[in-house]
Amino acid sequence: MSERLDGKVAVVTGAGSGIGKAIAEHLARAGATVAVTDLDLKSADEVARRIVAAGGQASGLAMDVTDEAAVDRGIDEVVAKHGSVDVLVSNAGIQIVNPIVAFSFADWKKLLAVHLDGAFLTTRAALRHMYADNRGGVVIYIGSVHSHLASPLKSGYVTAKHGLLGLARVLAKEGAAHGVRSHVVCPGFVRTPLVDKQIPEQARELGISEEEVVSKVMLGDTVDGEFATVDEIARTALFLAAFPGAAFTGQSFMVSHGWYMH
Repeated sequence: MSERLDGKVAVVTGAGSGIGKAIAEHLARAGATVAVTDLDLKSADEVARRIVAAGGQASGLAMDVTDEAAVDRGIDEVVAKHGSVDVLVSNAGIQIVNPIVAFSFADWKKLLAVHLDGAFLTTRAALRHMYADNRGGVVIYIGSVHSHLASPLKSGYVTAKHGLLGLARVLAKEGAAHGVRSHVVCPGFVRTPLVDKQIPEQARELGISEEEVVSKVMLGDTVDGEFATVDEIARTALFLAAFPGAAFTGQSFMVSHGWYMH
């Protein structure tokens, strides 16, 4: 199967760095026109410029995925500029590490807003265009091994990532009649700034060294002691975006070096 997306328009949220950036670059290399969205317009524009410099097609767009009006306006702008939205990758996310007893309600609401409200709002906005004339499309949520497992100190994150499974499964049922399918990509630990920030936080909360956080907490259950890479996540997203049918709709895909298998 040729993993090509020629003539397709993709929107990737949180694409100014890390996993989102890698996904945007892979989709562009496969022929898609990519709307690189991020809370930080400067980062989004920089990624878009690099894609264009490499021969791809892309544009940068500032988007706060928790702002309903901003999301609706942003997706409509993408369609007005590029003609459609065929692939949505809901990737924007944050992490806050704290035990439940010390987890502030403000932090809880902030984390769920980015992950769940953001996924819902961008999905709803994209579906309005995907459903039009049954054009169809693909929605890919970037979940986590924590979509299936729990870890101490991550009540908000685990709850949010579990929630993406439910949203994807409902979309698989509702979207089928309109040619829309959904998937959840579930990475293990990927060495991004989001993960680097967690290492000292977890060391402090768990009372262990930073080296032990990496070797035991993050990589202890993998088969090879290796972090997943942004390239592995991006290649999985591309495979799902380019797949020609609904065989995998509603399913989650683990990219965790054997940490969790199902």
